[in-house]
Amino acid sequence: MPAYALLSALLEQAVQWKYGTAGAAGLFLLTVGLRARIPAAVSLGAVILAVLVTGPAVSS
Repeated sequence: MPAYALLSALLEQAVQWKYGTAGAAGLFLLTVGLRARIPAAVSLGAVILAVLVTGPAVSS
């Protein structure tokens, strides 16, 4: 279990470093939605992360 917590914290820091606060919020919504089984939160978090990841490719 400690390895899972460490991996989760490292992933969150990497997303926040690369995509800022919006990336951290998207990852937060995605993980909370998955754990609590809330489809709306999962969808919203996934859309936020997808827009952040594909944004530079679409604008070029």
